[in-house]
Amino acid sequence: MKRFGFFLLLLPLFTIQSCLEVPQQFTGPVPGTWRGVLKLEFAPRNLNKKAKKEEVNTQFEEVTQGELPFTFDVIYKDDKNFYIEIVNGEERIKADSIIWGWDEPSGNDTIIIDFPHYDSYIKAFYEEDVIEGVWVVETRENYRIPFVAMHGRNHRFTTLKKEPAIDLTGKWDVTFGVDGDDPYKAIGEFKQTGNEVTGTFLTETGDYRFLEGTIQANKMYLSCFDGSHAFLFEAKVLEDGSLIGSFRSGSHYKTMWEARKNDEIQLVSPDSLTYLKPGYESLEFSFPDENGALVSLTDKSFEGKAKIVQILGTWCPNCADETAFLAQYLKENPSENLAVIGLAFEKHKTAEKANDAIRTFKNRFGIDYPVLWAGSYRKSEAAEKLPMLNAVISYPTMIFLDADNKVQRIHTGFTGPASPENYKVFKEDFESFVSDLISK
Repeated sequence: MKRFGFFLLLLPLFTIQSCLEVPQQFTGPVPGTWRGVLKLEFAPRNLNKKAKKEEVNTQFEEVTQGELPFTFDVIYKDDKNFYIEIVNGEERIKADSIIWGWDEPSGNDTIIIDFPHYDSYIKAFYEEDVIEGVWVVETRENYRIPFVAMHGRNHRFTTLKKEPAIDLTGKWDVTFGVDGDDPYKAIGEFKQTGNEVTGTFLTETGDYRFLEGTIQANKMYLSCFDGSHAFLFEAKVLEDGSLIGSFRSGSHYKTMWEARKNDEIQLVSPDSLTYLKPGYESLEFSFPDENGALVSLTDKSFEGKAKIVQILGTWCPNCADETAFLAQYLKENPSENLAVIGLAFEKHKTAEKANDAIRTFKNRFGIDYPVLWAGSYRKSEAAEKLPMLNAVISYPTMIFLDADNKVQRIHTGFTGPASPENYKVFKEDFESFVSDLISK
């Protein structure tokens, strides 16, 4: 089914002006802003079922019913080619791997929006101002979340403008998992302008991406969708100014969290989490590159160079942020005395698919350093491949070695541009440390 946009062409005729409506034909969904919703609550799921504390339940009750909203723009390059730009706060995610057209068996116009970096896609029917289908994650078994989008709607959670009960701007001492046996700390960094709220959560292993949402009276709502993550946060402002709420990651995980304002809160240093076991001072590995050639740290091509070994997964958005940073750094600071080696722990089980993902990843960021398929993404299995480490705690992790292959520093996790101040501090520290490492 064709989609049409309309415009008015004013034609002067002698002293009389008349209007002529001329259709502009489009091959896919109509251009402009759309509001999408992932229906997490109604999808097949395996939620965290740890016992909840009674006092948590009595203080907080969800009202979103697991509906995760986000906005995106359909942008036409010409009348036949378009792409989609997903909006999360300051982040813009371009999705241009799109297939669309008439589906004869169903009798509907169909669209597939592929996120090849994350092995996920949206498959849907579209008609007039509605797109409806599912978001599918191929690396999870039977993982399909209902999705619907409406054209011409640019609000995220609501169009209401209720007077906020509090200004959320600043840093918050956050504890996730207060309903279970394994709570963990985080820092909430929020910026509030009127009813609009943006920010992120920082953990010891990285950030929770670009979050966007609203505060309405004493309720806060934040969400993020980037093709890999589907994060939904909801919280209530209590009488003492603290927060209590829920956090959903897709349809597979749900937990409760609480927070108190604390502009002095700090996390454990990312340089102290991962370390070498006693008796080790270097790394040893031999993994194949995407062409099957074995690469080792002791190869002649790395001789006499300082090195950064990057533990990553091509499926990991924080790894993508780190890789983008590394690619830019290497471009701006070329050096014959520095080598970077990526060790990719993948969700794919076969070499063919894993190496395809690695090739796509390298092309995406324009990197020419080797990225090796090191094994499974499961952290316990990854730790077996690098037994000299106390653990593989986070993707990504950077290991810095001198020219003699002795480990000088291990940085766990990555705080990216979603936290501008921390990102700036990291960049300055990284540049200074690497400069010293190269000059030794």
